[in-house]
Amino acid sequence: MDIKAQALYQEMQGMAAQTKLGLGESNAIQGNPSSQNFADLLGNALNTVNDMQLESKNKAIAFEMGDKSLSLADVMVAKEKSGIAFEATIQVRNKVLEAYKQIMNMPV
Repeated sequence: MDIKAQALYQEMQGMAAQTKLGLGESNAIQGNPSSQNFADLLGNALNTVNDMQLESKNKAIAFEMGDKSLSLADVMVAKEKSGIAFEATIQVRNKVLEAYKQIMNMPV
């Protein structure tokens, strides 16, 4: 699999700029586009997935305890969302490891 890092990076930057403009933020990416630390972005994503899993667990416990404000559908939707987020995280991890292995196997 041939990875075109520069094209992928530009596409990601374009998507980020579109997202910021869609949210009403007037100042899109300016200056150095790589000024955000990748580790911070990855940490935030992992925290979001963790929060989704905790929310799903809390909803399931509340439903089991007889909370009338929650329906079974709410609990199942929260569970599926957290499962999908976790699977996406695993896929990202696998792609990062694959890219790392390709970089390490490059001739110097």
